Amino acid sequence: QVQLVESGGGLVQPGGSLRLSCTVSESIYNFHTVGWYRQAPGKEHELVAQISQGGRLTYSESVKDRFAISRTRTNTMYLHMSGLKPEDSASYSCNVRSFNGNYWGPGTLVTVSS
Repeated sequence: QVQLVESGGGLVQPGGSLRLSCTVSESIYNFHTVGWYRQAPGKEHELVAQISQGGRLTYSESVKDRFAISRTRTNTMYLHMSGLKPEDSASYSCNVRSFNGNYWGPGTLVTVSS
């Protein structure tokens, strides 16, 4: 069973930065797509950013130019967040997908508030 664990969430002031990490129990390159999603209370689950095995990047319009997804050569991916806004407050979950399954981490909470 593939396991994912996020870290790096917390409370940050508007305009601040955070880096989220996701450690996967096997190589990132075993999956055709890896990415980050978020869900705020009362809102839909939404894609934040993803990267394909070949390196193609996809970002939500609401975070484009402020967030960046990256990965290591082994088993970790990151979400670099800057220029944070109160509307970015949510539980952020990492996700990996292969042709055999779709796997999620439990989530890490990001709160943007002064």
